[in-house]
Amino acid sequence: MINKKRTKRFGFGDIFILLLIAGIIFAVVKFALNGTSSVKELTYQEIYEHFYEYKDIDNDGIKDTIALKDVILIEKVNYKGVAGDGNYELVEITGTFKADYKEAKTFKAVISWSEFETIEQARADYLELKGKGQALSTQEFTINNPSVVSNFNWLSLISMILPIALVGIFLFFIIKNNSNSNNQAFEFSKTRARLAKKTNVTFNDVAGLKEEKEELIEVVDFLKNPAKYFDMGARIPKGVLLCGGPGTGKTLLARAVAGEANVPFYSISGSDFVEMFVGVGASRVRDMFKVAKQNAPCIIFIDEIDAVGRQRGTGLGGGHDEREQTLNQLLVEMDGFAGNSGIIVMAATNRVDILDPALLRPGRFDRQITISNPDLLAREEILKVHARNKRLSPRVNLTDVARRTPGFSGADLENLLNEAALLAARENCREIKIYHIDEAVDRVMMGPAKKSRKYSDTEKALIAYHEAGHAVIGLKVKHAQVVQKVTIIPRGNAGGYNLMTPEEETFVHTKEFLTAEIISFLAGRLAEEIVFNQMTTGAHNDFQNATRIARAMVTEYGMSSLGPVQYETSGGHTFLGRDYMTEKRFSDQIALEIDQEVRKIINECYEQGKKILEENRALLDLIAKHLIEVETLTREDIDDLLKTGQLTWWEKKKAKMAKEEQELKERLEQEEKEQQESSNDNPQENIDEDNNE
Repeated sequence: MINKKRTKRFGFGDIFILLLIAGIIFAVVKFALNGTSSVKELTYQEIYEHFYEYKDIDNDGIKDTIALKDVILIEKVNYKGVAGDGNYELVEITGTFKADYKEAKTFKAVISWSEFETIEQARADYLELKGKGQALSTQEFTINNPSVVSNFNWLSLISMILPIALVGIFLFFIIKNNSNSNNQAFEFSKTRARLAKKTNVTFNDVAGLKEEKEELIEVVDFLKNPAKYFDMGARIPKGVLLCGGPGTGKTLLARAVAGEANVPFYSISGSDFVEMFVGVGASRVRDMFKVAKQNAPCIIFIDEIDAVGRQRGTGLGGGHDEREQTLNQLLVEMDGFAGNSGIIVMAATNRVDILDPALLRPGRFDRQITISNPDLLAREEILKVHARNKRLSPRVNLTDVARRTPGFSGADLENLLNEAALLAARENCREIKIYHIDEAVDRVMMGPAKKSRKYSDTEKALIAYHEAGHAVIGLKVKHAQVVQKVTIIPRGNAGGYNLMTPEEETFVHTKEFLTAEIISFLAGRLAEEIVFNQMTTGAHNDFQNATRIARAMVTEYGMSSLGPVQYETSGGHTFLGRDYMTEKRFSDQIALEIDQEVRKIINECYEQGKKILEENRALLDLIAKHLIEVETLTREDIDDLLKTGQLTWWEKKKAKMAKEEQELKERLEQEEKEQQESSNDNPQENIDEDNNE
């Protein structure tokens, strides 16, 4: 059951354990009350041997039988049974050895009446001899009937209880494990949905998703004030599907709903339904909705619903598909014959394209809220939310940071500020400065800098001209993206990179923009060819991106002489792999024409880019030269190069370094000159020093 403590049943194992404990306690109490004695079981012959001794008491030359009282003392006599002659059948005697007898101090024997009479006769003879005044070496021999003395022995107690306790503990764990296994077997089909506790996340903590929040705020308000909507004849939405890319804030919105709603909020992952056992998934779905109905109105949130909601009938092979049975049960519970009044199902997925159509229809998921990556204003709002608990320098402009991070999701932006905070803490700074933000952007996009990697002068020049070629295209091509940063510091697998962002964020791209992108990707190879007249492997990834755009222009966007026909799609098969199951919707002749069109676009962009770089060779050399010197150029640095032909800050730094070097040189020359003058002023002292030596 969801969030309910199950009452533990009092079973056979518990009864057995209680009886075992009671038996141990009874044995301990009985042992303590009765005591323990080290009792030696003796036969009559053994008693006779130690009880009697033959001595010549009356000096008549005949050895008489006497009792050795100093060896054995009879303490108790019990008579058992009555024979026909009026005597007893058996006599039980208990006594003590007065001297240590082997390991036992107490003895017990059951002897016949005749044997006991012999002992009694010996006693009578002994007393008679004693009465005649004979000097005897033994003490008085008596038979009395005292109470048995209890000798409590802790060691014996422990030796008796310990085996019983060990066996009891062993049986206890066996029964406990069996009991747990049985309970798990019965609870295996129970739902794993968890009742969410009141969280601190509210809609105020969700930034950049204004319209999406409004949709969910309405759902929460519906639960709080249902009469307002019932009066208008509206019904509560049965399901809300949050779809979007990774890191866009789907789960964060669900947490905000849990924090705002005053109704039970149950959360579960889609993979929690799927098991290898037949019927478990469907049973868990039934149990989840059963508990939800008992606590209606409530909200159920299923994260990553694509794990259980994939389209049916698309797998290879036959046989039973447990996932399909789970999905069927979910469809019935959400909008079946019985209905589920008062329950709102929220779900999140980044693969809405593979979900079953029956799951997406109205009545199950009435609303589909698509969450995309934030735009410029949304990124700025998200950065402000994540910067609340961080010490930012007043010089950090979050608007500029948002402008430099197009395509970043909310999770990427949070990670960016966290990386900046880590960098500031690593340097023991009291606040996060702008260069920490810059480094964090580079780390998130390309990985940490590999400053230990050393390039030769030739390699460094090749990389510098390669990156300078990209930058020149960004500066001189009309529809190209704006250059924000150029660096030849290696990061990841790249020897350097250009950070370029669109001047204005748009969601529809023109043919001119795509063509400028292809030229920009080809510019690195073009610069190497123009300057060094050779080719390197550094343009591998550039060619991949350029070919992808050119092929999409031909096969998807209809931007070629083949006309507005879509021959391919960017998405692949739902289950069998995107590339493996790419559908071919054209003939071999069309395939040839597609290849020709792609090659034509690439060649035209190649020639156009080569012409631009040759016309701007001076700018190419200028940027490459300063990249070799300073390794990194920002947008402000490039603007300075375009205006003045030099880096003002770098020239000032070089002038300052030259001035400091000149001052140091002059100071050393002055000290040397003064030392020489001092030597010339005291020639006699120098002569005396030489003579002394």
